[in-house]
Amino acid sequence: MTVAYSHPDTVFDLSSKIIIVGAGAAGLVAALRAKELRAEVLVLERDAVPQGSTALSAGLIPAAGTRFQREAGVEDSPAQFANDIMQKADNEPDPAAISSVTNAIGPILEWLADQYQLPFSVITNFTYPGHCAQRMHGLPSRSGAELMDHLRSACESAGVDIVTGARVTQLFHDASRRVTGVSLIRPDSTQEEIGCSALILACNGYGGNPALVAQHVPEMNGALYFGHAGNQGDAIKWGTDLGARQRHLSGYQGHGSVAHPHGILITWATIVEGGFQVNVLGQRFANEAHGYSEAAAAVISQPESLAWTVFDSRIAAVARQFEDFRNAEAQGAVRSADTMAGLAQVTGLPQSALEQTGRTVIGFKKDRQTDAFGRDWTGMAQLEPPFCAVRVTGALFHTQGGLVVDARARVLTQAGSPLPNLLAAGGAACGVSGSGASGYLSGNGLLTAVAYGFIAGEEAARLVSG
Repeated sequence: MTVAYSHPDTVFDLSSKIIIVGAGAAGLVAALRAKELRAEVLVLERDAVPQGSTALSAGLIPAAGTRFQREAGVEDSPAQFANDIMQKADNEPDPAAISSVTNAIGPILEWLADQYQLPFSVITNFTYPGHCAQRMHGLPSRSGAELMDHLRSACESAGVDIVTGARVTQLFHDASRRVTGVSLIRPDSTQEEIGCSALILACNGYGGNPALVAQHVPEMNGALYFGHAGNQGDAIKWGTDLGARQRHLSGYQGHGSVAHPHGILITWATIVEGGFQVNVLGQRFANEAHGYSEAAAAVISQPESLAWTVFDSRIAAVARQFEDFRNAEAQGAVRSADTMAGLAQVTGLPQSALEQTGRTVIGFKKDRQTDAFGRDWTGMAQLEPPFCAVRVTGALFHTQGGLVVDARARVLTQAGSPLPNLLAAGGAACGVSGSGASGYLSGNGLLTAVAYGFIAGEEAARLVSG
């Protein structure tokens, strides 16, 4: 994956005013906005069907002050949302970047609903860790696959040109570092060169590149990767070769609750609503309430890199709104029993240890205590039979560091000035989660993918209209 100088007389096989590399949520939202502004746009996607990491997620997008929240009786504001992000990330992210995406995302979701009929609603039966309000917006199935289906349909209706099976391998630029085009390779090894006036990198981070993961996120080296295999760090390399600044490459989103060996995401509602995790010895090992991202490394550090998430039928009913959880039940990943002793039998956990852990949690909840791991059990309902458990492992979902962009999604140089016509969104751009897993606030990935995607599409259309 390289960049190369193109002579002013270079003739490309064809051209488009705007090229977007990557057809995940960021790329498709960028394409919709640019097309709406009557710009010529071409999306290049390496897969046969656009999916990206978005399709593997729960498809939930946090936003504050939306009409969907008001309809659900939820009071919230972009300022509150920005404060939650900053607190979770220990004040590491750029406040201007946080302000940009938190103010933009609400109107963008309403735009997607009004213009392209995406039926968003707010999850109101539990609140994700770190959020002071219920602001997770999703589609009916609460799945990223459904979100991608809707975005693809919207692009088809809008007349957006999407070329699949097109893996971009090289960027061309002139003497001023203006991108002039790209080179791509097709499945039959045919190569094409396409010129452009503006380029949007929306091809995510480097989670699928084991060497880069080992270099930047050593605690997740060798862990299950639950993102898109195409996330090889191409965008970061191209931008860096053009003189772009990088930031927070060690930042990432993990998840401590992927059903094993089924490979199905188990919603963190199983924890938020009063569940807990034990290792294969039947013992708790961390503060589960901190968040699912940092839980990934905690689970991986346990014997066999496994844990069991323990909850009850009431919590299972909450979790059942997610298609992934229903699939996990259908595949037998969710075990249940009327007693903790019975749960130990169906899971293979040590009975005495599991029963003792259960009694300890009952005491914490009854006395409204904070335990030795720092988890505050105040207000948590007691688990009631039948009890449930899912065997899980930790996983790396996607990286959060990347190319530094400004409020208009323009990629910035080391000196802080924007490159002439290069923009970035989603995992290609530095997110708002800081330098580690613990800074990831639920939904930060799709927040920046959709917000920066929209902003990049708008800015690219402005650039080419000039």
